Amino acid sequence: MKLSPNTAPVEPGDLLIRMHNQVGAAVDVTGTRDSSSWSCHGCGDGYSSIDYHVDTTRTRANHHAAGCRAAYHRLRR
Repeated sequence: MKLSPNTAPVEPGDLLIRMHNQVGAAVDVTGTRDSSSWSCHGCGDGYSSIDYHVDTTRTRANHHAAGCRAAYHRLRR
């Protein structure tokens, strides 16, 4: 199986946690302990809010990663 180019994207400066979805695409939790967001490099889904503590964001990102099977590939001709 060819891995997605999104399994190991460049780490942002405010990366707190990196987990991987069902097919290995990175799901990043970024921000600070008191204001964090998450984004999936496989399907592009994510959530950002200034009100979420990292514990809440981690739980939501983990829930997403557990079910997401997307691994976006750019197709070249």
